[in-house]
Amino acid sequence: THTHTHTCTQALRDQDQSLLSLRLPISIYLKQPPTIVKQSLKDYIVDPRDNIIIECEAKGNPVPMFSWRRNGKFFNVGKDPRVTMRKRSGTLEISFRSGGRPEDYEGEYQCFASNDFGTALTNKILLRVSKSPLWPKEVLEPVVVTEGSPLVLSCNPPPGLPPPLTFWMNSNMMSIAQDRRVSMGLNGDLYFSNVLAKDSQTDYSCNARFLFTHTIQQKNPYTLKVQTKEPYNDTSSVNSTDLYSGRKVTETPPAFLSPTGTDSSMMVLRGEKLQLECIASGVPTPSIKWFKKGGDLNQKVKLENYNKTLQIDSVSEEDAGEYMCMANNQIGSIRHSIYVQVKAAPYWLDKPSNLVLAPNENGRLVCRTNGNPKPDIQWLVNGEPIGSLPNPSREVVGDTIIFRSVQTGSSAVYQCNASNQHGYLLANAFVSILDMAPRMLGPKNQLIKVIENNRTFLDCPFFGSPLPELRWFKNGQGSGLDGGHYRVYINGTLEIKRALAEDQGTYTCVASNILGKEENQVRLEVKEPTRIVRAPEHQSAIRGTMARFDCRVKSDASLPITVTWLKDDKPLSLGWRLKKDEDSLSIPSVNEGDEGVYTCTVKTEIDQDTASARLTVLESNPTALRSADRPDPPTDLELSDPAASSIRLTWIPGDDHNSPVTRFVVQFEEDHWERGKWQNLSSYPGDLNSVVLQLSPFINYQFRVLAVNSVGQSRPSRPSQRYQTSPAPPDTIPSDLKGWGTNKNNMEISWEPLLDTERNGPNLKYLVWWRRKDTGEDWSNVTTEKTKHIVQDTETYVPYEIKLQAKNDIGPGPESNIITGYSGEDKPTAPPTDLRVFKPESTKVSIHWTPVDPSTVQGEFKEYRVYYWREASMVKGLHVNKEKKTKGFYSTVAQPTGILTDLHPYSHYRMFMVVANTRYEGPPSNHVEFYTKEGVPDVPTSLKIVQRSTDYIRLEWEKPVEPNGILIGYTLKYQTVNGSQVGRMVIESFLPNVTSYKLRLPDRALRYKFYLAARTQVGAGEVLAVESPHFTNEDDSSSTTVPPPPPPPPTTASTAISTSTTTPPTPATMITTTTPTATTSTTTAAPTAATPVVVTSTKRADKNVLAQCFPSLAPQCTHSVSPSLYVSSLLPVCVCLFVCVFQCVCLLTAYIKDHVDIATQGWFIGLMCAIALIILILLIVCFIKRSRGGKYPVRDKKDLPLEGVDQKGEDGSFDYHSDEDNKPLQGSQNSLDGGVKESDDSLVDYGEGGDGQFNEDGSFIGQYTVKKDKDETEGNESSEATSPVNAIYSLA
Repeated sequence: THTHTHTCTQALRDQDQSLLSLRLPISIYLKQPPTIVKQSLKDYIVDPRDNIIIECEAKGNPVPMFSWRRNGKFFNVGKDPRVTMRKRSGTLEISFRSGGRPEDYEGEYQCFASNDFGTALTNKILLRVSKSPLWPKEVLEPVVVTEGSPLVLSCNPPPGLPPPLTFWMNSNMMSIAQDRRVSMGLNGDLYFSNVLAKDSQTDYSCNARFLFTHTIQQKNPYTLKVQTKEPYNDTSSVNSTDLYSGRKVTETPPAFLSPTGTDSSMMVLRGEKLQLECIASGVPTPSIKWFKKGGDLNQKVKLENYNKTLQIDSVSEEDAGEYMCMANNQIGSIRHSIYVQVKAAPYWLDKPSNLVLAPNENGRLVCRTNGNPKPDIQWLVNGEPIGSLPNPSREVVGDTIIFRSVQTGSSAVYQCNASNQHGYLLANAFVSILDMAPRMLGPKNQLIKVIENNRTFLDCPFFGSPLPELRWFKNGQGSGLDGGHYRVYINGTLEIKRALAEDQGTYTCVASNILGKEENQVRLEVKEPTRIVRAPEHQSAIRGTMARFDCRVKSDASLPITVTWLKDDKPLSLGWRLKKDEDSLSIPSVNEGDEGVYTCTVKTEIDQDTASARLTVLESNPTALRSADRPDPPTDLELSDPAASSIRLTWIPGDDHNSPVTRFVVQFEEDHWERGKWQNLSSYPGDLNSVVLQLSPFINYQFRVLAVNSVGQSRPSRPSQRYQTSPAPPDTIPSDLKGWGTNKNNMEISWEPLLDTERNGPNLKYLVWWRRKDTGEDWSNVTTEKTKHIVQDTETYVPYEIKLQAKNDIGPGPESNIITGYSGEDKPTAPPTDLRVFKPESTKVSIHWTPVDPSTVQGEFKEYRVYYWREASMVKGLHVNKEKKTKGFYSTVAQPTGILTDLHPYSHYRMFMVVANTRYEGPPSNHVEFYTKEGVPDVPTSLKIVQRSTDYIRLEWEKPVEPNGILIGYTLKYQTVNGSQVGRMVIESFLPNVTSYKLRLPDRALRYKFYLAARTQVGAGEVLAVESPHFTNEDDSSSTTVPPPPPPPPTTASTAISTSTTTPPTPATMITTTTPTATTSTTTAAPTAATPVVVTSTKRADKNVLAQCFPSLAPQCTHSVSPSLYVSSLLPVCVCLFVCVFQCVCLLTAYIKDHVDIATQGWFIGLMCAIALIILILLIVCFIKRSRGGKYPVRDKKDLPLEGVDQKGEDGSFDYHSDEDNKPLQGSQNSLDGGVKESDDSLVDYGEGGDGQFNEDGSFIGQYTVKKDKDETEGNESSEATSPVNAIYSLA
């Protein structure tokens, strides 16, 4: 065997903050009303030989003072010399060393604990002294009775306190043997169902045992004289099951000795023990069976005293009802009904709990109880009725006290008393008015070690008033921990549902209220579990050889381990002979004393693992040098002690072959129903060889026994002699009785037949009764050998009462309970009406209808069934499956409703409804059409990567199969991946007709992960993800659906570009161009030393959109070119013309790249030549200007971040000034109203350095890179911002 256990920190589960505070050490300066922590039982019985101690313990601050009431009056403890009260306690001790009678102190006591803030009360303690009176003196005449007659020997023990336990013995102090015929009743009397001559061989004495005094008192014995028709001879044959006919004892039918009559009743309280008793007389001895009307006996029921006593240890309301006991023998049967009524003393539903409030806070105390009859609720405050102490800040509403705007000084202890005629409940709950900043109540900087993958609790007990808010943080970062992997309890405990290695760290809990805050830290270490990886194995060793058990362990390296060995669950003493090393235990020269079970236990401070194996020592002689084997079969089977339904079987076990026998299996074969088939009867422990077998009547038994050990099962023994049990009436009720119609004018009554071994006699038949329910008509019946009967010519779906009984030639068996069956169903005649829809959504719709009259269902109502189908999609050209679907709604209300779910968005549906019984559907309702709203699209059909070279990646995708609305585009997110490290997320948006994208690779070693989702007006659909292959393994990648990546920063609002020279520079601008068909926006965050870079663009391939290629430089060109340019500004003009030319080329390419192959167009070749010529001229002009010594203010400022709007100086040059007073905060951008808006950009360090590169679609990758200092990047390489302007400077 191999077991593993671990320990973990157990967190407090108390949801009441004030109760939590009471369990933990609070500052001595915290004032607190009294609380009762210990008291004596309500019904307190004491031993008169001992001193009397009545307990009353309470806590509070200041320390409470105690007083007592006795029988409702003040009890002056100081005036009674025998009574003392313990120091700092209210416990009373009454001593009788100097005389006095304990009986003088009997009565009702109640303790009061008081301090400046209130008074708490104990229960009313009823003190009684134990009594053990003697038997009354009486002379008992000999009891004369005829053999076969019933007899009751009365006990009538003296009424002790508590009542004594009774039992029967003879004068020789030997217990009276009890069985089905002779047994003791619940009242202590001894019952004989019938008297036999052998009963006169002893006398009978009732004994009473008193628990408190530990004394046993014996009643004078009864002497029994049995009158017989012939001498008694104590011999019987093995096959004789009739103990009476051979002695000419007259057989008699059963009659009840207890209880008497045909019915009786009993009342029992909820939670108490229920004991019902039926003892019957008769010859032969009757057997007792129990039933409950309206259902089977539940699992709580125990049958004791040979089935004569039915017992339920803890009664509940559902145990009430009619119980029937049936006594039967072969002469007849008799029944008795016991009506059990369950009442209840008050019990808690919601017990009032202590309440801590701050001044001017509101609160409530709730005292909710139940009972039968319903308890009365009485409220007290500090032990006085609440009505006598009015207070405007509280209001009593039944079982609740409501507090409003409480004030300092109104602290008190409230008592709730719930009572009815069966008992009472009393609970104290204080209301404490405190004003206190948060305090941590647990140890500081606690270290918790847990085993990986285990549920873990980190405690942070706290207190404060008003009730502080508590939050948890990990490693001092992030937002509060709650939800998902974590759960925070109101008492401050943090639950980690499954501790993983990454959960290791320092956790900080912070409690805060309006008066302040306080924090505490818990350090969590997650350890690997301790495991035995090579466990000891069972083995056999020849005496004198060596045995070795392995125990190899794997554990966390930081946890010290301790390995111990046990033998037969006791510590193993190694001594000089046994040797233990790190991984094993060696036993040299084994002998018989070494045989046993060895257990290896490996412990750390937080978990342990165990494994066990057995060592078997074999003899060293040659005949014993064999391993363990299956046992030999038992021999010499013998039958004895025959009875009506039992017999004793004895056998001699065979050789166990060095493996002890663990159990014996007894099988039987009968020669009437299944001749030659052996069946298991029962199994018994391996240390038994004589057992009593319980048998069924009318079976010709033959038995055999098999032995089982750890190796396997022996061969069967030789069969025993046969034993024929006598026939008897059936004692089993056929199961699964039911009645149901197979067509509209019949009812088929069916049941499960009795097993062959349950027939109990020849010619088994079934008696079936039926009648219309609630009509008063007589029963109809039929006797049949079949297992069903069809009643013809019934009305449609009407209820019938049905019962069943099995009988054979010996007599009838017990009747079944009455069940209700129904005749057949017909088609419903009416449809549901006014079917309509309400609030259609994208995937579901609410439906309403008017129900049918129940009489038109013509059967058992099953459901309202909706047939619905998708008629069409509102997306043009999309073909749909028009297969009909159904959904059932079970509703019997006057205005039924339902919800159809799993609908396709943006679709046209039709539906109708029918009512259905269990066999048929009714006519259809009105047909209804409805339209679902637009939803998010399905996942794109595919996303593929075609890596044509090491310089770029091309993505292609296909539209979703179900767009679920009008597609408005696609969102593509991508980021670099390097093992477990990922880069910042970049977001691209495309219009719906774009199904490809080309990304220029700045570094051939970079790998990307792409996430694609389609969009409708409702939102983005499911994400399809794919990862680019390594450049050395370039093949097409298949797409996979994954959870969406972390959400990107929200898109910033559009910002109009101002031409005013007074507008301060903004770190980010947005250029918005509106066309008749689409609006395209591009947001670019300017690069700074601490500002993340985000490039977000929306493109449409067939439209001319400004700034599609160089969105960051377009504003510079727009504002740098004016009609009055100075010569000194020629270079920026060159640059902007250079940029604009390439923009035009990019836009033109984007427009036509999906239409024609422009590489073969003559006009395109000519255009390219003209552009090249213009560029050459511009470059020559620029170089000439530089050779003349022109000064460019831009060059002096080239290392500063580029601004969205450039300021001109007086000389017409561009002034890239940096005014720290006017510049907005880093990471922000100007809003439309000129204010500073916090940036949502979070994609830091986009671009991996190197020269800027152009994508095929004209976008520029790497044009903005952030220059970081060495410490911030932790040694990563950084690159200087690169742009076309800087490129021109470098040329110059």
